[in-house]
Amino acid sequence: MSHPLIEKLRFFDGADAVVFDGATHSYRELHRLVTEWNAFLDTHEVRRGEVVTLEGVSSPMACAGLIALVARGVIVVPLTPLPDAKRDEFLDVASVEVVVRIGDDGTPECERTGRTADHELYQRLREAKSPGLVLFSSGTSGRSKASVLDFDRMLARYGEPRRAKRILSFLNLDHIGGINTLLHTLSQGGTVVTVPERTPDTVFAAIAEHQVQVLPTTPTFLNMVLISRVYERYDTASLELITYGTEPMPAQTLQRLAAALPGVRLKQTYGLSELGILPTRSKSDDSLWVKLGNAGFEHKIIDGVLWIKSEMAMLGYLNAPAPFDDEGFFNTQDMVEVDGEYVRILGRKSEIINVGGEKVYPSEVESVLLEVDNIAEATVTGRPSPVTGMVVKAVVQLHTEEDPAAVSRRVREHCQARLEPFKVPAVVQVSTQRQHSDRFKKIRNLA
Repeated sequence: MSHPLIEKLRFFDGADAVVFDGATHSYRELHRLVTEWNAFLDTHEVRRGEVVTLEGVSSPMACAGLIALVARGVIVVPLTPLPDAKRDEFLDVASVEVVVRIGDDGTPECERTGRTADHELYQRLREAKSPGLVLFSSGTSGRSKASVLDFDRMLARYGEPRRAKRILSFLNLDHIGGINTLLHTLSQGGTVVTVPERTPDTVFAAIAEHQVQVLPTTPTFLNMVLISRVYERYDTASLELITYGTEPMPAQTLQRLAAALPGVRLKQTYGLSELGILPTRSKSDDSLWVKLGNAGFEHKIIDGVLWIKSEMAMLGYLNAPAPFDDEGFFNTQDMVEVDGEYVRILGRKSEIINVGGEKVYPSEVESVLLEVDNIAEATVTGRPSPVTGMVVKAVVQLHTEEDPAAVSRRVREHCQARLEPFKVPAVVQVSTQRQHSDRFKKIRNLA
C-alpha cells in the first residue's frame, strides 16, 4: 500500500524515529510495523470509510497503526486507556464500527461493535474518499465534544523535510497536540521521544538521556517544572526550544522560566482540535504577545473575541452545533488584546469574572498570586455574590504547610498593592487538591 506517510518511512530508513520505554526504533522498524498492521487489517476486513478506534499508549505500535489506518482511508478515533463509562460514551458518540485495541503485550486486537456510522459528516469524508480523524475535547465541564477532521487536509500542511529535530511527545495521540507532534516530526525525519508518565523528573530525564531539542508542553506543567527546580538536576544542554499553549500563560511563570533556562527559546503556540495548530511568532521569549501566522489561516477579532478561519478546520461536531460564521470563521471564545500585528490571549470568555460590571481575567490574578511567598500554584474563579454578582476566589497550593489564615492575609495584602480593588480575591482557599487535568490544563471548576 502506497501513501505519502509510508513513503516517508522508506525514505528516512535507518534514522531514529521513536523512542519508547527507553529503546530507540528506526523508520525502517516503523515501516515493518505498518506492513504488519496492513496484514492484520486485511485479515479483519477493515475497509475504507469505516469508523475505527485505535486504543493504546503512544508506542511505536500505535504510531504505525495510525499510519496504516490513515493510509487505508478509515475514519480513526484515537483513544488512550479510559474508565469504562467514558470509553463507552466515546464509542457511542462516534458510532464506532470497529474497535482496534493494542494489548499490554503490544499485540493488536479487533472486534466489530454492530453499529452503523451514518452521520452526515462521515458521509462527506466517504464521498471525498478522504481518511478522517475524530478528536474529543477534554470535557472538563459537561459532555465532551467530538470534532471530525479531514486527515488529508491535515497532512497537506507538512511539507518537504527541512529540519529534523528530536521532539518530546508530551500529549498523546488522542489530542491535536500529540497528533501534530507525531506528524510534524516524522515528516521531517526527526525523532519522537515518549515518556512513561508526565512528571517533571521523567520529562527532564528523557531530555538529558535522549538529547531532546524541543519540548512542547503547557503553562501548568512549566510551573511544576519551576516549583521542582528539576532543570538543576538534569543536563538540558540539548534543549533548544520550549513551546507552550492550550491555556493562558501567567506572566510571572514565563519570566521565571526565561530566567531559569536562559539558553532556551520560548515560544507561545495556539491551536484547537477544531482548527489545527497555527504558525505563531512570539514577540520575545518573555512576552505574552504573539503574532498569528497566515499560512493556511486567517483571523479576525469581533468585540474582543478571536475568530479563526483554517484550511484544515474540522467539518463539524458529531454532537453539537459548530460555531462557524457565514465566511467560515470559527468562534474560538478566546478574548484577546491587540497591539499592531500581535495579540495577547486573555482567556476564555466563559472564564471571565464579572465583578460589579468590571471584567477580571483569571490569568492576570494568577500571575500576581504566584509572586507571593510560598504559593506554588493558583487557580482563580468567580464566586456568586449578592452585592456585586461575583467576587474573585483563589484556590492556592503551598510549597510548605502554613496557617491558612496567614496565607489569606498575605495574599490580600500583596494583591491590594498590585491589583485594582475589584480584582483582589475576596476568598482565598488553601488546598492540596490537584488543579490540573490529565492533559496538564488548569481545571477551574474546583468548587
